Amino acid sequence: MKSIRHKAATAGALAVLALGGTLAVTAPASAATAGAYNAACGTGYEVFTSTPVKSSPTTVVATTYVAYSSADEQWCAVTVRNRPGARVFMEVTLDTWPASSTPATDAGSYTTFAGPVYKDLPEPGLCMTWSGAIDIYYNSDRGLCP
Repeated sequence: MKSIRHKAATAGALAVLALGGTLAVTAPASAATAGAYNAACGTGYEVFTSTPVKSSPTTVVATTYVAYSSADEQWCAVTVRNRPGARVFMEVTLDTWPASSTPATDAGSYTTFAGPVYKDLPEPGLCMTWSGAIDIYYNSDRGLCP
């Protein structure tokens, strides 16, 4: 089921690119390139930050994007591979920090991206933490405190 969702979202993003549209207003200037945020979180989600997943100090192999919807009052995260290809292990996790609630995680063998995963706006005094992985490479970050 998830692989169909991933393929459908990727096809939709490619259709937007073919029509000359943009994927997200707040996406990086390289939104038209592979590995850019693919609007997988849905309508109304704006990217607030991203964290690179690197295989070396200078080689980014994927990026974890964190987006927010003020209408839904939810955070969303997705890890997008820079170069889609053969299936490989990918993961995205979104949680609260310093006290963890129930992490929202998607992990599996994907060609393009892992996620999206969603978490409600954290309670006062808590922040968001997120991580992404592709193959053996991993990175995490935290912030976005209300």
